Amino acid sequence: MTFEELGVNEPLQRAIVELGFENPMPVQEKVIPHLLHNDGDVVALAQTGTGKTAAFGLPLLQRIDPDIHQPQALILSPTRELCLQIGSDLADFSKYMPAVKVLPVYGGSSIESQIRTLRKGGVQIIVATPGRLIDLIDRGVVKLDEVHTVVLDEADEMLNMGFLESIDAILSHIPDDRKMLMFSATMPPEIAKIAKKYMHDPVEFVVGKRNEGATNVRHIYYMVNARDKYLALKRIADDTPNIYGIIFCRTRRDTQEIADKLIADGYNADSLHGDLSQQQRDLVMRKFRDRVITLLVATDVAARGLDVDDLTHVINYGLPDDTAVYTHRSGRTGRAGKTGVSIAIIHSREKGKLREIEKKIGKTFERKEVPTPQHIIEKQLYNLADRIERVKVDEEEIAKYLPGVSRKLDWLTGEDLLKRVLSLEFNRLLDYYRDAPTIDFIDEKPRKDKKDRQPRTDKEKDRRTAEKGMERVYISLGKNDGFYAGNLIDMLNHTVEGKRVDVGRIDLMPGYSLFDVPKAEARRVVDALRAAQWLGHRVYSEIAEADKDYARASSRRRRGAASGEEMPEETTFEYFMKKSRGGAKKPAKKSKKR
Repeated sequence: MTFEELGVNEPLQRAIVELGFENPMPVQEKVIPHLLHNDGDVVALAQTGTGKTAAFGLPLLQRIDPDIHQPQALILSPTRELCLQIGSDLADFSKYMPAVKVLPVYGGSSIESQIRTLRKGGVQIIVATPGRLIDLIDRGVVKLDEVHTVVLDEADEMLNMGFLESIDAILSHIPDDRKMLMFSATMPPEIAKIAKKYMHDPVEFVVGKRNEGATNVRHIYYMVNARDKYLALKRIADDTPNIYGIIFCRTRRDTQEIADKLIADGYNADSLHGDLSQQQRDLVMRKFRDRVITLLVATDVAARGLDVDDLTHVINYGLPDDTAVYTHRSGRTGRAGKTGVSIAIIHSREKGKLREIEKKIGKTFERKEVPTPQHIIEKQLYNLADRIERVKVDEEEIAKYLPGVSRKLDWLTGEDLLKRVLSLEFNRLLDYYRDAPTIDFIDEKPRKDKKDRQPRTDKEKDRRTAEKGMERVYISLGKNDGFYAGNLIDMLNHTVEGKRVDVGRIDLMPGYSLFDVPKAEARRVVDALRAAQWLGHRVYSEIAEADKDYARASSRRRRGAASGEEMPEETTFEYFMKKSRGGAKKPAKKSKKR
């Protein structure tokens, strides 16, 4: 099928042919004819990189009346980057439609210049982030009375970022008989609620399966100890000489730290997160698109809507809590029919989360061992050999320099020359991996039968025993408090001053938690946590010992807290042990009235 057969007009066809569009993609085949020839609302579900922008953008441009110099269509996007990308794509599509004007409006850029453009008039399509658009509406600059079509792009991310109230406020300024189009990569129940609230009997188009992972993406995971994650990341990058990818981290702090480490270790890397100014973000993205940097370390929000061609890899530096977030991450690669690889670097506690993602996306992750130094060096050497074979030689230009260079090197044999060329390229790599630490292979043992399982007391003792070089730390918060691994990491990041603490094994119990930190850091962590609070309650922490009964201590702590008992400065365990021996006074019981 061709775009002409779909009903796309001649000016749009000319533009998209120049952009390299040959045949419509599946989502375009389904959506474009419907939007051109039918009224009514539409919900379209398709992975990122499948051509959704053209699917709604081409019909939108074709239905614009160039004689009306007021906004006729509004596209809402969750992030600045996506807003700019959509605006750029629509400008390219409308190259031969000079009377149609598209304006992106977003935060982080001068609002005065956006106001000047709007006041001049003639803008028919606005692409906006919700916050900036509301600001312009409140200032009386934007009039949406003539808008006949509203597009919610990346609707699932709009929901995740808390834009529901903003969408309500914006739609109150748009005629009720508007046409609503909602495009999303996933369809969680909350998105269905949005469709029900804002749309009238929408027609649904699904490309692939609901919430399915991208079909051209290979999913791989490496399981390592938490302390070895960064080493594993570097080895994965070294084992892929032509890597061009995004490394996703959970927090802005982790993003900046990982990027700084990679830069210090000689990688072409940079960071992208919310603490950067718009000017800094634009500079980073320009360098990434031009491949000046080949590894972009980013948070999910900052990387939302990035349209970068030919990414080879997406690396998850740990798994996200939400399966939909993983779907969006992996959808950054394997776009437009190309293949890609999505890698997860996890520790053993994330195995359950991995299986949950597999179930949701309908894909199976391949287990791989972290590349060895020998394998990496061999891979890099063969890559250099390939580059030497493929290099284009300008015989005419190089001929004038050959005699002098030949005289300089004629004492070397061919083998000696080859050794020197390889050493020139690989001395740094060889030096680094000569004393490279071992990254332990974490064996995944099959589940034991009940009769083979350890007695409970042995399991509890193992739980309180730290790994080599680490110290176990007790904290008086557990699953019953809604306290999980992510909360612990966040608390440590915000409570422990100075260098970030490397956290090893984490055991979450109903009433308390135990976790490993390096021995040298244990006292600093405990002291910091004793000054922390969780949901208004004071936190208790101490260095764990194998013979202490933390379950009983935590239970008593909760009963004491429930009765309003004031807790002393000494450690939780010491206090409760005194109390159990009669060394601490119990609060007086109130007499019950009959």
